[in-house]
Amino acid sequence: MFIRAPEAHSRSFIKAVSWRILGSMDTFVISYFVTGKLAFAASIASVETFTKIVLFYGHERVWAAVPWGRADQAPQVTATAVAEPAAVQTA
Repeated sequence: MFIRAPEAHSRSFIKAVSWRILGSMDTFVISYFVTGKLAFAASIASVETFTKIVLFYGHERVWAAVPWGRADQAPQVTATAVAEPAAVQTA
């Protein structure tokens, strides 16, 4: 069920929760401006908090498994022995 990634599940979960708190505050403010009612704004923000934590967590785990664009997945340059040039023969 879980995707293996170099990031701990707890890190992905905490990132999801912290991001969602910020996002829910934004949703609450926008909902209040649109509806003009604190109760509606609070209910909208509370419901979307839980659904979006789950969605973000899944999204984060998938991206954690993708090596593209990660600094820790940059191609490694290895040193190789350089062959000596062949001796030039003079006649």
